[in-house]
This record gives sequence, C-alpha cells and structure tokens, in this order.
Amino acid sequence: MRTLFYGGDIVTMERGGTAQALLAKDGRICETGDLDSVRTDAGACETVELGGAALLPAFIDAHSHFTQVAYSFLQISLNGARTPQEMQTRILDFARKNALAHGAWVTAWDFDPADLEGGKEFTLAELDALAPQYKLVIRHKSGHMGWFNAAALAALGVTAQTKAPDGGKIGKSGGKLTGYMEENAFFHYLKQLPPPDADALAKAYRRAQDLYASHGITTMQEGMCTVEMLPAYQILLARDILYLDLVVYTDLQSFDDAQALIEQAGGPHCRVGGVKIFLDGSPQGRTAWMRASYLGGDDPGYCGYGVMTDEQVYTAFCFAAQRHTQLLAHCNGDAACEQFLRCLARAEVRYPVLKALRPVMIHAQFLGEDQIRKAAALGAVASFFVAHAYHWGDVHLQNLGKTRAENLSPANAALRAGLPFTFHQDAPVIAPDMLETLWCATCRQTKHGVTLGAHQAVSAEDALAAITRTAAWQYGEEAGKGTLAPGKRADFVLLDRNPLRVPPQALRALQVLATYKDGKAVFRASGAGDAHAKRLAPML
Repeated sequence: MRTLFYGGDIVTMERGGTAQALLAKDGRICETGDLDSVRTDAGACETVELGGAALLPAFIDAHSHFTQVAYSFLQISLNGARTPQEMQTRILDFARKNALAHGAWVTAWDFDPADLEGGKEFTLAELDALAPQYKLVIRHKSGHMGWFNAAALAALGVTAQTKAPDGGKIGKSGGKLTGYMEENAFFHYLKQLPPPDADALAKAYRRAQDLYASHGITTMQEGMCTVEMLPAYQILLARDILYLDLVVYTDLQSFDDAQALIEQAGGPHCRVGGVKIFLDGSPQGRTAWMRASYLGGDDPGYCGYGVMTDEQVYTAFCFAAQRHTQLLAHCNGDAACEQFLRCLARAEVRYPVLKALRPVMIHAQFLGEDQIRKAAALGAVASFFVAHAYHWGDVHLQNLGKTRAENLSPANAALRAGLPFTFHQDAPVIAPDMLETLWCATCRQTKHGVTLGAHQAVSAEDALAAITRTAAWQYGEEAGKGTLAPGKRADFVLLDRNPLRVPPQALRALQVLATYKDGKAVFRASGAGDAHAKRLAPML
C-alpha cells in the first residue's frame, strides 16, 4: 500500500527545499512535489495529514559509541553531582536496588569534576569512601579518563610500580597511586572489567536504540569496536535487536574478525564502515594535543600529548587503503589535527584512493584555518562536536583563552573553504540530541550565556545539512539517505515546527513527534494529543 504524507512543511534538503506532499511505498520514497500532482499519481492509498508539523529526512549520527550508550543503562549516572556525599548516595542506592553482592564491580559514568562545589581532586582514600564495599570505577564525562578505587586497582593488578601504556597516564603522588588514569591507561584497564549479563545487555541495547530513535536518528555509529566487544555483538546480532541502521568502526586489530562476524550475522541493519584510531584526548580534560600551551596549571608550556607516533598513524592509513575502507581519527587539538593531515598527505602519495574513501577527522575541535584548507585539498571530512560550545565552552575559555576558544568547531570557516563537515554528540558523552546541536551550531552559547565565536556560527539550513545530507555522504550512503527524494529510503523525522522557519534561539525547543525507519514509525512522542494521533500512526 502506498502512503501519502501532506498537510505540513516537507523539508526535502534537496535543491528546491520543500514539497507539499510525499508518496512512499515499501520503505522507499516514490515521489515528492505539489499536492495535486502527487495525489493524482498516488491513486488509492493511505493518507497521513501532518497537521502543520514538519517532515524532514531522519537525522544521521555521524559519530557516537552505541555499545557505550547501552552500557550506560547498566551503570550509575553521576551527571550534575555537586558533592561527594551526593555521589556516594547515588552509588550505594544503585548497588542496593540491583542487589549487588559485596565485592562486586560498580561503574559510574557521566561525571565531571567541574560540577562539584569548589572543584576538587580525589585522593584514593576519598574514592574508597564513596563505595567501601565495592570495586568502583568512575568514568569522566569526556570518556577519556577516570578513577578506580583501591579494591578495583588491586583486582586489576595495578600497583605503584605499574608502568602506564604509551599515550596514557596512571596517577601517582609521592610514589603512591591516586586512583586516577587517563587515555590509553584508562582504556587498557576498562577493557579488563567483566562483561555484563547477556539478558541485561540485550535489554540495554534495546533501550539505547530507543534513545536514538527518540531524537529522530535512524542511522547510528559504533565509534570504536574492539575485540573485547565482539561477544557483546554476538548477543546483539543473534537476538535480532536492531531496527535502526548501525555502522561499526573497529580498531585495526579487530577489523577482520568484526567484519567476518557482521557479514555472517549482521542482517540488513548492521555493517562495518571502517577503522578508528585515537590521536589525542579531550580539551576539557587538558589532554587534547595543542600547538600552543594550555593556560594555568602546574606545568608551564604543557600542550597535552599525542597517543600515536607518525609511523603508527601512517600505517593505519595504509591499512585502510589496502582494505579499501574508511578511516576515522579522533583528533581534538590542532597538533593532533596536524598529525592527521601530514600522515594522510604522505599516505595519499602511495595510496591516492584514500581521498575517495573520505577519511574523517572526528571532533577536529581546534582545527586551524590553515589546516582547514589542507584538509579540503586532501579530501578529508570534519565531524565537529559543536555542542562543546554549550557544555564546555566556559572551560575552554579558562583553559585556552578567548581567541582559541572562540574558534572551537570552526564550522563557518569549513563552509567557506569547501571542507565537508558533519555534527555529532559523541554519545554517551552527551545525549544524541540533534536539536540541541542545531541550536549550538547556530547560536554557540555557553552554559554561562557567553556567545562563543559568533563568526563560526552557521545557518539553520547549513546545520541541518550537516546532520542529514552531508552525514549520509560521510558514510558513502548519499544514494539512499540524507534527503527526501524518489528512490531513497523512507527514513523521516517529524518535528512540531519547521526548523527553517523559527528563530535560531528556538531550535533547542523543537520537539520530535515521530521517527520513521523504512516507512514504519519506530518512535512516537507521548502526550501528543488526539489532534496528532493520525499523523503519528505507523501507516506504511
């Protein structure tokens, strides 16, 4: 049965911009255009009257960590915790509600020390006091660092004599462990934590998927799959949980095994997109690798640090070229961006195909204008975490000063230079909220109300392109996704208002009323009311 959508703004993101009607059948778009013509061609069909709402291409997640989003439903959120006492209460309440035995592992996430009253650095004794009967791990909100209590350190075999892996740090003071770790050291020991129960993980995967759908997203990303995660993927795929599309990027060591598993059991919604590497850390954690030093701190001249050598980065590009697959590289600081560009330039001499494979600079937070031109010439893509302007803009002002902080996520400069860019939220670092991201890209306001680099703001239309049309292109899926055009998949998001017809400040207040994947409603907002019932029904 064909279905005709009409009665609201249909924002196609194609040239021409809008249509009065859209006709879909069997999960694909058949036609868009003026209502009379499309209705005539539709013949007998179901109809969905939009009631003034706006139908757009579904949003595309350009970078996140799907499994970590799922894990977050099995962990304790410390978001916004103001005191150690509040942290302890949340942790112990979680342990009690989940009937955890003494000595069990407990993981907390979404913690930012900047939220604590007065700010503080934890001692190991203070960490132990938060959960005295458990092995405790606390993940920093950035995902790049965290804390282990003494019981956790002992279980992992970490002592004061343990050497940190290259590109990482194990915190010590006076020759004793502090419980703090960052970058490669933190990642190394996180991998050694026991996996969750299979049934609990399957349920968490479903909840994670529902979260993406509630934000209008129908294509998600696994931003770093490692060999330790493959058993979780066996559960995900064997239980046929996916109803949204998932593109998986692996570390170099896991690529062949992950590809074999997903090709065998992945089904229509899961594929391997390429490989992922890390070049540095996070700017709010002062581990991003910068060309100029951070302000303040106890180490004058400190610029953060890289986590891979040039030869390792070059080898990764060669690996991607040899397998004809895409490479994503986490590079926040401008020094890390420079490493990406010089290694890509070297690799493209040997493997020109890399340009066609669309290598992506993930975050590229402090990509310089001189580097933007180089990136465009090399065929790279920048995926900006532009919501940093709101969530950590005030911290960047403190760490980097006004001039550098204002050039965070330089979307407008990229636009002018012809460098393709997308936007993402790096979930679970923050929720995969595309509407907040639209607001951040157009208004660039910090939590304290400071406008952070108005010259790098873009229009609502350009911001929408970054999470629809260009995001599909980043994935090499522009033939089937990203715009509303005949032949493309019927992946839609229904918003209460047209984002191109509201002031930029109002973008954050828009609401997702429904999300359609291949023509079927996979999310419908609660409390929409009887007036919206018809348009929210899964009609295809």
